[in-house]
Amino acid sequence: MNTDNSILSIAKRAIETESDAIKNLIPQLDHHFEEAVNCILASKGRVVISGVGKSALIASKIVATLNSTGTPAIFMHAADAIHGDLGTVLKDDVVICISKSGNTEEIKMLIPLIKRGNNKLIGITGNKDSILAQRADFVLKAHVEKEACPNNLAPTTSTTAQLVMGDALAICLLELRGFSSDDFAKYHPGGALGKKLYLRVSDIVSNNLIPKVNSDSKVKEVIVEISEKMLGVTAVIENNKVVGVVTDGDIRRMLNKHENIGGLTAKDIMTANPKVVDPDVLAVKALEIMQDLGISQLLVMDDQAYLGIIHLHNLIKEGIL
Repeated sequence: MNTDNSILSIAKRAIETESDAIKNLIPQLDHHFEEAVNCILASKGRVVISGVGKSALIASKIVATLNSTGTPAIFMHAADAIHGDLGTVLKDDVVICISKSGNTEEIKMLIPLIKRGNNKLIGITGNKDSILAQRADFVLKAHVEKEACPNNLAPTTSTTAQLVMGDALAICLLELRGFSSDDFAKYHPGGALGKKLYLRVSDIVSNNLIPKVNSDSKVKEVIVEISEKMLGVTAVIENNKVVGVVTDGDIRRMLNKHENIGGLTAKDIMTANPKVVDPDVLAVKALEIMQDLGISQLLVMDDQAYLGIIHLHNLIKEGIL
């Protein structure tokens, strides 16, 4: 049986091999990469990415990355393309073929079909002497010295290099298009990531009850309001303006300080100058404010208008934290 140390050694060696291969991609970048990026930027169509085997899986991931960063892309399996799916490629599309050897039968059959349609062809390959490299309009070199596999057979380092080259392409396109975080949010409306980019305080506070008491409200009324509205706090109102808040903590401190609470009012126990947040602020920013101040809720104020409370639990529920 292998020891833990031998297992870790194998894992470290694999990671080091792939890490070295990624670093070695940098000197392989040349004017072809720049021209490929400019070609995609100038295109009125999509990016169609094709491959077979493990390269096809990498192609699918690059397609997903491009689509989520502002470059319309679609996957076309090379084997399917030569058996009827070539209609996927439209007149203005740019085609990327991915192949370690650049000489697989499907790729060799696909290349003349792409060229016949006058579509620009970008090759991502580890073999600069391959048919793909010779026939492509632009060649993105992804040569690796060896696979992480000890037999130098299983596609590991080579597919990692292909993926990294695709990421480099996507990031260049993203930056040159001026693709912003707001744009990113449009493509990622679901999940915690999307919510961090678009969800605002106003979207959350509208679903909460609005706790409030008058400044002369008795302590019992204050406690009832906090309990009923279930946010651990209530705003204190005087002359239609917020003058403070009473939190669960204020209630506990009152009980420790006073033997007789019958004559106390909200104004006697409130915290003045409460921390507030604008309704248009992103929810993730509200979280940062809470964390910086060490508090769990903020009053939501639109100028002088009190809109309610946003609580840390709201942000947890939304997946922001």
